[in-house]
Amino acid sequence: MGRFQNTGQPDWDWWGRVWPTPGATLRRLGLAAGDHVVEIGSGNGYFALPAARVAGPATVYAVDVDAGLLGELDALATTQEVDNVTVVEGDARALPELLPEPVDFALFANAFHGVTDRAAFVESVAAVLADDGRFAVVNWRNRPREETTVDGEPRGPPTDLRLSPAETRRAVEGSGAFRLAAEVDLPPYHYGLVFER
Repeated sequence: MGRFQNTGQPDWDWWGRVWPTPGATLRRLGLAAGDHVVEIGSGNGYFALPAARVAGPATVYAVDVDAGLLGELDALATTQEVDNVTVVEGDARALPELLPEPVDFALFANAFHGVTDRAAFVESVAAVLADDGRFAVVNWRNRPREETTVDGEPRGPPTDLRLSPAETRRAVEGSGAFRLAAEVDLPPYHYGLVFER
């Protein structure tokens, strides 16, 4: 299986214009020291590496289908002397087969709009979380794409794929495994919903 629909990996400079302080963003979503983490669709680690610093010494599992991006993440972790990131190549829709232990915090950023079978995906996430685990979904706000610009260019998924917080909440809570714990505004163009088991 390939990437979820309409997802990709912008470069770090681009992400830095949207989230200049990824560690602070993760803390706002409730990530804390000692949390075992999985970042689903981690790419080359823009969130996984800061997550490792916040959560350390607990392990951060960085899951992605792209071996090249995971190789970049591994090299960056070595260069930055971050030793609690474990890269996992595989499809996020098969999380229970990919992780060796339950995690406390699952992060899924900028890709929920591309998941076609959301119920199955949410069940997969629930299956890898500890009993009191949390699932954070970060989405682009459901504004017209031409209004979400970075460096003067429209960015993010097509307007018709964007989900409101209410739509995301229904999709996640519909599994029966989660309930909404918090909604977090992530300016300029995103929101985060944090769900609990």
